[in-house]
Amino acid sequence: MLISAGLHLGVIAILVAGVDFTSDPPKPTPAAQEPIVQAVVVDQQKVAAQVEKLKQQKLDEQRREKARQDELDRKAREAKQAREREQQRIRNLEAERKQQEIETKRAADAAKAAKLKEQEEKKKAAAAEADRQRKEAERKASEEAARKAEEKRKAEEAAAKKAAEERKRREEAERKRQAEEAARREQERQMEEAMAAEQAALAARRNQQVVSEVSRYTAMIKATIQRNLVVNEAMRGKTCQVYIRLAKDGFVTASRVLSGDSTVCRATEAAINRAGRLPVSPEADVYQQLKEINLTVQPEFN
Repeated sequence: MLISAGLHLGVIAILVAGVDFTSDPPKPTPAAQEPIVQAVVVDQQKVAAQVEKLKQQKLDEQRREKARQDELDRKAREAKQAREREQQRIRNLEAERKQQEIETKRAADAAKAAKLKEQEEKKKAAAAEADRQRKEAERKASEEAARKAEEKRKAEEAAAKKAAEERKRREEAERKRQAEEAARREQERQMEEAMAAEQAALAARRNQQVVSEVSRYTAMIKATIQRNLVVNEAMRGKTCQVYIRLAKDGFVTASRVLSGDSTVCRATEAAINRAGRLPVSPEADVYQQLKEINLTVQPEFN
């Protein structure tokens, strides 16, 4: 209605603006009056058509607005219904959860009660079984004690018999052992005497060999010194006693004059130094007799 009123006022303003009130109105002529009336009628028809068009646009707009509002209302209702359904579903789920909790608790309580009952029954059964086992154990223990007592008696008798037999066997074995031990000792004594005699004979033979070897190597040492000894007539009939220490290879490690003619002793020391090495036996027991010796050197004349 406001839009229609505004349109009417606008049309009137346009018509008024098109009229010149300052000049004298033209005098109508009979020929011009009819077109003016017709123009006014046409303008009013346009205005009316425009107004009708505006009304129709307004109605269309209202219908569209109403349709939009109805759609919004529908969506709001659907959203509300969806929320209500979701809330109902949540309430149902919560109710189901609580019901399940109740049922679970009932089941747990029932299971606990059944378990307690089962435990009680097991305790009673265990107590009965323990009592039966105790009595059975006592009976078996009594029987076992009697059996062991009988076995002990028999074992003692057998042990006594075996001990007597063992004592007799040991006595016999001891007599036999003593006889064998006496025979063995006698045999060992005879063997020891034989070995001692053999060892003594071997030692005597070896001592003779060592003495012979020592004499032989002593003569060889003297001969070596004599070969390196420079003599003169002033030494005739004179001697020199010297100490010599030898290494295993015959090398002279030390020598010194013990007594004798000074000329002969100087010549003897020179001869020993000139020789450097003296004959020595590779046999250890012979070397032991020769590693430190005292020699008497007397110059020889052809």
